[in-house]
Amino acid sequence: MIELHFKIKNALVKMDFIRRYEELSAHFSSERTPSSDRLVYVERDEVMSIIRALGYSPMFHAKEKFYKIKEEQFDTFTFGFHIILRDGMADLVWVVRENGELLLGAPWSVYSRRLIDVNYRIKKPVFGTYEDLEDILKTAFGMYEDFKLAFV
Repeated sequence: MIELHFKIKNALVKMDFIRRYEELSAHFSSERTPSSDRLVYVERDEVMSIIRALGYSPMFHAKEKFYKIKEEQFDTFTFGFHIILRDGMADLVWVVRENGELLLGAPWSVYSRRLIDVNYRIKKPVFGTYEDLEDILKTAFGMYEDFKLAFV
């Protein structure tokens, strides 16, 4: 498996990513929201409204069916956040580029495998309501802000 860039790895460790993602996953689990209760079909406008309310400028990439926020530039680094909502689960992806070169662009579930062990799995957060989704995104955006601070 590909190693994480050292700056990415250091930032994830510094912000206690694994513990925080495990807590998010455990709280929004399939035990709490079984597949029969998941919000499988989401209204794009509702999701965009939630993201805007959390202080970000969302866009929807129709071809690949994911939400993303406006990228931010810090010195030579560009940060982005993509959100894939499928089958009542949130797949969260951070994107980091240095001078246009991709350093990170994988789902959160990959980070734990690259930090701990290739077989270590943290499940995606599951949601059954827009309130659940908002809480997941609120936590995820808080982690994103902490990641950027730890990185720069």
